[in-house]
Amino acid sequence: MVERSAVIAALDAIIDPVSGQGMVAAGLVQGLVVAEDRAGFALEVDHTQAAAYAPVRDAAEAALKAIPGMARVSVILTAETKPAAASRTASLSKAAADQGRAKAPVPTDRPTHVRRVLAVASGKGGVGKSTVAVNLAAALSARGLSVGILDADVYGPSLPTMLCISGQPAYENGAIVPHVAHGLKAMSVGLLTKMDDAMIWRGPMASQAITQMLTQTRWGTADAPLDVLVVDLPPGTGDVQLTLIQKTPLDGAVIVSTPQEVALADARRAHTLFQRVNVPTLGLIENMSGPVFGEGGGRAEAERLYIPFLGTLPLDAALREGGDAGRPLVASYPHGDIAGRFAEMAAHVSAALGL
Repeated sequence: MVERSAVIAALDAIIDPVSGQGMVAAGLVQGLVVAEDRAGFALEVDHTQAAAYAPVRDAAEAALKAIPGMARVSVILTAETKPAAASRTASLSKAAADQGRAKAPVPTDRPTHVRRVLAVASGKGGVGKSTVAVNLAAALSARGLSVGILDADVYGPSLPTMLCISGQPAYENGAIVPHVAHGLKAMSVGLLTKMDDAMIWRGPMASQAITQMLTQTRWGTADAPLDVLVVDLPPGTGDVQLTLIQKTPLDGAVIVSTPQEVALADARRAHTLFQRVNVPTLGLIENMSGPVFGEGGGRAEAERLYIPFLGTLPLDAALREGGDAGRPLVASYPHGDIAGRFAEMAAHVSAALGL
């Protein structure tokens, strides 16, 4: 019986004319088969080297036939044209890249008894998006609309602080009863957990929480539907945003950014997300405008993206203090400069939503 080790030793004694190594070590022996009294393999080379390797094939056949007990030898010389190696650059995997492409429309339903759903997004954290969302909701309410606000930032819920609400909401007839503050119906995961709890949730758990609050909250009734639900999105373009987009048709989105480039770059990504899922961007708001973060960047970015510029909000201590105290500035100082700016923004947004 022919031993495989003897076959390999015989082949490795034949030198590859290109690498100077034995045939096996050089990787020339492909698909080696050793049976009781026979052996065979394929000798794969580039087509330009076929003639040079014909003597190597002959030498391999002779070496194998010289092994005691060898009755049959098969060495096939294959000469194939190898495709030219394409230049490569670093890139995402196909699966990751596919996540960024627009998907086919997903069958969705609007939350029961809600006429319009408005997303407030930023792309980047720390730009005052939640402050803007709460005051914009209050400004819409001041126009006589019935307004709800959903805190979709499950990892950093701020709505309980900004509206000074606490305690778990009631659950009646299969629906969550939202808290009401400053004329706004409000729901947040912060009302379902303790203030100091850390939401150590993976994406599916966070998405499930958003779905529950979105679809199981009694935002309106058949007799008194909610005019607009303002959804304060978390920063970024991840699971929560995609879940919301797939669960309910958004009627529009407002993007909040500070004037500097590092924030505007993320605002562009948020706009791109909404473009890909066919959600209209109703406008961009420049927040914290002034000598600290600069000014004018938001207007320029809105022009570059061909979306409406809704206005600027200065870096104002009163606006921050109102959020910390749970009294939105629009509600506590309705005739002030900041309230006036939000009133103009609300007028544009309500018109764009057909309200």
